[in-house]
Amino acid sequence: MQTEIKFAGFGGQGILLSAKLLAYAAMKQGFFVAWVPSYGPEMRGGTAYCTVVISDKRIGSPIIKNPSHLVAMNRPSLEKFANDVKPGGVIFINSSLIPTRSERDDITELIVPANDIATKAGSIRAANIVALSAFVAKTKIVDLELLKNCVKNEFAAKAKIIPLNMKAFDEGVNSANNN
Repeated sequence: MQTEIKFAGFGGQGILLSAKLLAYAAMKQGFFVAWVPSYGPEMRGGTAYCTVVISDKRIGSPIIKNPSHLVAMNRPSLEKFANDVKPGGVIFINSSLIPTRSERDDITELIVPANDIATKAGSIRAANIVALSAFVAKTKIVDLELLKNCVKNEFAAKAKIIPLNMKAFDEGVNSANNN
């Protein structure tokens, strides 16, 4: 089993962090993992994307042209990468910033207003956690509780924002279950 996920959005949306958290959870679950970030020179506001490859066997190449899934946090990312996703995959669409859809009928769309949910949870900066937890709840790529613990560990040095991220995590899971 090998699964490839492309996370994409603007720099500053937590794209690389989301991908890193998924990679950590997969490693803790015993999978082989590759994490390949890519971003322009203007990290905040520029385009950022990251590919995570998760496999039960050694990974031959971390470079993936056609990922199994896509987490699109903004419209340019959806437009650029949606057609690359393999049939049968999941495309997460942050409907707070993306008013369109992928126009594909061979994939599953997970449409979640991640920015709106994060704002209601306490901070728009948690939109990436909403997206990550919703995506994992839908795809079941890794164990949700294990992922939740990885999020807690990531923010251990900033203990005061852990409750916000846990609320965002739970709301993301709820949005996937209601989708």
